[in-house]
Amino acid sequence: MHIQDIQTPQDIKNLSVTELEILAEEIRSTIIGQVSKHGGHLASSLGVVELTLALHQVYNLPEDVMVWDVGHQAYVHKLLTGRFNRFNTLRQQGGLSGFLKRSESEFDQFGAGHASTSISAALGFAVARDHFGKKNSVVAIIGDGSLTGGMAFEALNNAGELKQNMTIILNDNKMSIAPNVGAFSKYLNQIISDPKYNKLRNDVDKAMQRIPGVLGSRFRDLFAATETATKFALKPGRLFEDLGIRYFGPIDGHNLTELVPLLKKVKEFPGPCLVHVVTEKGRGLELAVKNPSKWHGCNPFDPESGLPLSPGNTNPSLTSVFGKTVLELAKEDSRILGITAAMPSGCGLDIVAQELPDRVIDVGIAEEHAVTFAAGLACAGVVPVVAIYSSFMQRAYDQIIHDVALQNLHVVLVLDRAGLVGADGPTHHGAFDLTFLRSVPGLVIMAPADEHEMRAMLTQATKELNCPVAIRYPRGNALSNEWKETLPSIPFGKFFVEEEGEEILLLGAGFMLQELKKTSAILKEHGKNPTLVNARFIKPLDTEAYRELFEKHSVIVSLEDNTLVGGYGSAIAEMLADFGFKNKTLLRMGLPDAFVEHGEVANLYKQLKIDGESVAAKIMEVYNA
Repeated sequence: MHIQDIQTPQDIKNLSVTELEILAEEIRSTIIGQVSKHGGHLASSLGVVELTLALHQVYNLPEDVMVWDVGHQAYVHKLLTGRFNRFNTLRQQGGLSGFLKRSESEFDQFGAGHASTSISAALGFAVARDHFGKKNSVVAIIGDGSLTGGMAFEALNNAGELKQNMTIILNDNKMSIAPNVGAFSKYLNQIISDPKYNKLRNDVDKAMQRIPGVLGSRFRDLFAATETATKFALKPGRLFEDLGIRYFGPIDGHNLTELVPLLKKVKEFPGPCLVHVVTEKGRGLELAVKNPSKWHGCNPFDPESGLPLSPGNTNPSLTSVFGKTVLELAKEDSRILGITAAMPSGCGLDIVAQELPDRVIDVGIAEEHAVTFAAGLACAGVVPVVAIYSSFMQRAYDQIIHDVALQNLHVVLVLDRAGLVGADGPTHHGAFDLTFLRSVPGLVIMAPADEHEMRAMLTQATKELNCPVAIRYPRGNALSNEWKETLPSIPFGKFFVEEEGEEILLLGAGFMLQELKKTSAILKEHGKNPTLVNARFIKPLDTEAYRELFEKHSVIVSLEDNTLVGGYGSAIAEMLADFGFKNKTLLRMGLPDAFVEHGEVANLYKQLKIDGESVAAKIMEVYNA
């Protein structure tokens, strides 16, 4: 059996362990070959090859339900569910998603892209199954990193209470909850997963339930204490057991001889169970094993050397510009602390931590906690800089309102990956931050148009302001290699007129100003002389200055990389309505009221008609109508 021959998971049901091991090597080669050409999430998928094979041999999808957390490790699953022929389109526009996606396959039973969701969703499937009287199995696969998220613990608590039959696979690829104590631990796992043992355990428990009064209670307590002491003296997992979830493990996630039989036994066990599986992230590619963080997500590379296939844009990333700026500010001001939610390198705070390790705190996958933690720091005189991806900041909306803004605390929220992010697609597009942040009273929202403005805004936000501030910037590179010593002046709440003109007013939010510069050049070629404005601030807005602009122009165009629902364009429309202007033509251009699919950002701009050329064409169409 070769990977190209597999159409459904049923095709591997009768394979021997030896045949599965051969298939595992094929799968690893396929994944490395694809990711090395086009980029993607590598180390996490390489680490779960044997685990995924074992799960698909034991469970019967789509009748059974398999819920993957985040989806970074989904490539093996895709290959085992009939998608080999399209695997070369992975993460490319019009091709396979890099994550689980219900519309892509009947075997993707729950979509994912953010962490800590799998146990909650799987519990929902289990309750629904029992509600409708069905008998299928439900399994959730969650990593040790995702288990740090509060939502995962909420789900564990609920699962232990509801007692639905379900299996949770803890894919531990970083650190074990406790060390494996060796052969006896494996032996104990065999015993406690054995149906005879569990029948005896249940029979004894039922017998003691029939013993009346105090005597029965004492017998039950003694039995429970004896069993608990025996198990926990020899194996970890007390936390899960105390929550009402039976624990099995730790077990080698690459040993199919042990893994498959255990999963088969646990599948038949009543109530919620957790199997602790230890895997090696990046297994099969030594480069990824040695540095799994670097190879978690990667661009195209040479599998032998690990070097990128092309140098790409040689300008520094905006993320690194942010990190370097915070480092400079932190050196000057001891009050500044960086906060990250399990993304120190993704958000650039690793640059600070390398030199000032005590000035960066990683709270794990816990965005809600990160923001309220920052609120506490701010109350005590710290200036916290909270760096979180735009799409992940959605999780902390209540905390932004209730814990930061309501108390008018000096917390600086920095939203990396604002706007479209490319191949990661709709789960990671930062399409909504302007919308959900605009409604928060007292929150200042800044949108720099280049890296120099970003540095200036960070300086202003940390040194000059004393209120909640949000700064958003896109994924990508700086516009130049220049590191300016003198930064642009950013008057608070003021826009900046880049080009003076007439009739047509172009209003750009953030880096979308760069597209409007193209629009302006095209319009000038057609005899038009537009005014080009860099918004800089989304909130507050200098309403009187905007009124003057509106009075001088008949066609007003706003452009943003945020959904048009409630974004910067909406703010412009609201002002026009409030001022009573009725003879103005307003073109609000931005992301549609829909989830944008994955693809190259430049191509998505063209598809959505928000690139500079498309905006110019739309203006000419309306202007000449």
